[in-house]
Amino acid sequence: MGKTRATAASRSEPRRGSIDYSTASQVKASVNYRECQRNHAAYAGGYAIDGCREFMPSGNEGTNRALVCAACGCHRNFHRREVDSGVDSESSSANSSTGP
Repeated sequence: MGKTRATAASRSEPRRGSIDYSTASQVKASVNYRECQRNHAAYAGGYAIDGCREFMPSGNEGTNRALVCAACGCHRNFHRREVDSGVDSESSSANSSTGP
Protein backbone atom coordinates (compact mmCIF):
# COMPACT_ATOMS: atom_id res chain seq x y z
CA MET A 1 0.00 0.00 0.00
CA GLY A 2 2.76 2.47 0.69
CA LYS A 3 4.68 1.69 -2.50
CA THR A 4 5.25 4.37 -5.12
CA ARG A 5 6.46 3.72 -8.60
CA ALA A 6 9.34 5.81 -9.97
CA THR A 7 9.27 6.84 -13.60
CA ALA A 8 11.68 4.91 -15.80
CA ALA A 9 12.86 7.79 -17.96
CA SER A 10 13.68 11.31 -16.94
CA ARG A 11 12.97 14.31 -19.14
CA SER A 12 16.65 14.93 -19.87
CA GLU A 13 17.16 11.50 -21.41
CA PRO A 14 15.97 10.91 -24.98
CA ARG A 15 13.25 8.34 -25.43
CA ARG A 16 14.12 5.06 -27.04
CA GLY A 17 13.68 5.31 -30.81
CA SER A 18 13.55 9.09 -30.84
CA ILE A 19 15.55 11.14 -33.34
CA ASP A 20 17.90 13.88 -32.25
CA TYR A 21 17.26 16.51 -34.91
CA SER A 22 20.03 18.79 -33.68
CA THR A 23 22.71 16.37 -34.86
CA ALA A 24 20.91 14.87 -37.85
CA SER A 25 22.43 15.77 -41.20
CA GLN A 26 20.43 18.13 -43.35
CA VAL A 27 19.57 16.67 -46.76
CA LYS A 28 17.88 18.87 -49.32
CA ALA A 29 15.67 17.01 -51.75
CA SER A 30 13.82 18.49 -54.68
CA VAL A 31 10.97 16.71 -56.42
CA ASN A 32 10.25 17.09 -60.12
CA TYR A 33 7.38 15.52 -62.03
CA ARG A 34 8.32 14.39 -65.52
CA GLU A 35 6.43 12.68 -68.36
CA CYS A 36 2.80 11.60 -67.99
CA GLN A 37 2.34 7.86 -67.68
CA ARG A 38 -1.46 7.73 -67.77
CA ASN A 39 -2.80 4.98 -69.98
CA HIS A 40 -5.67 6.62 -71.89
CA ALA A 41 -6.68 3.37 -73.64
CA ALA A 42 -6.93 1.18 -70.53
CA TYR A 43 -10.73 1.00 -70.76
CA ALA A 44 -10.38 -0.55 -74.25
CA GLY A 45 -7.64 -2.97 -73.24
CA GLY A 46 -4.88 -1.09 -75.05
CA TYR A 47 -2.02 1.17 -74.18
CA ALA A 48 -1.79 4.80 -75.28
CA ILE A 49 -0.09 7.76 -73.60
CA ASP A 50 -0.59 11.39 -74.55
CA GLY A 51 3.06 12.43 -74.88
CA CYS A 52 3.09 15.10 -72.17
CA ARG A 53 6.77 15.53 -71.33
CA GLU A 54 6.63 17.39 -68.00
CA PHE A 55 4.06 18.38 -65.38
CA MET A 56 3.02 22.04 -65.43
CA PRO A 57 0.58 23.12 -62.68
CA SER A 58 -2.67 24.73 -63.83
CA GLY A 59 -3.02 26.97 -60.78
CA ASN A 60 -1.20 28.62 -57.91
CA GLU A 61 0.52 26.54 -55.25
CA GLY A 62 -1.83 25.59 -52.45
CA THR A 63 -4.91 25.32 -54.66
CA ASN A 64 -6.53 22.21 -56.11
CA ARG A 65 -5.66 23.38 -59.63
CA ALA A 66 -1.95 23.15 -58.74
CA LEU A 67 -2.32 19.35 -58.81
CA VAL A 68 -3.68 19.28 -62.38
CA CYS A 69 -1.33 19.44 -65.38
CA ALA A 70 -1.96 22.38 -67.69
CA ALA A 71 -0.65 20.46 -70.71
CA CYS A 72 -2.55 17.18 -70.48
CA GLY A 73 -5.22 17.71 -67.78
CA CYS A 74 -4.09 14.72 -65.71
CA HIS A 75 -3.51 14.71 -61.97
CA ARG A 76 0.09 15.12 -60.83
CA ASN A 77 0.16 11.50 -59.60
CA PHE A 78 0.11 10.25 -63.21
CA HIS A 79 3.44 11.94 -63.88
CA ARG A 80 6.71 10.17 -63.14
CA ARG A 81 8.15 11.46 -59.86
CA GLU A 82 11.88 12.21 -59.83
CA VAL A 83 13.59 12.94 -56.50
CA ASP A 84 16.94 14.71 -56.59
CA SER A 85 18.64 14.55 -53.19
CA GLY A 86 21.05 17.43 -52.76
CA VAL A 87 23.85 15.70 -50.87
CA ASP A 88 26.68 18.08 -50.11
CA SER A 89 29.51 16.75 -52.31
CA GLU A 90 32.03 19.39 -51.21
CA SER A 91 32.39 17.99 -47.69
CA SER A 92 32.85 14.43 -48.97
CA SER A 93 35.47 15.48 -51.54
CA ALA A 94 37.40 17.54 -48.98
CA ASN A 95 37.65 14.54 -46.66
CA SER A 96 38.82 12.20 -49.41
CA SER A 97 41.58 14.44 -50.81
CA THR A 98 45.13 13.48 -49.98
CA GLY A 99 47.58 16.30 -49.98
CA PRO A 100 50.37 17.92 -47.99
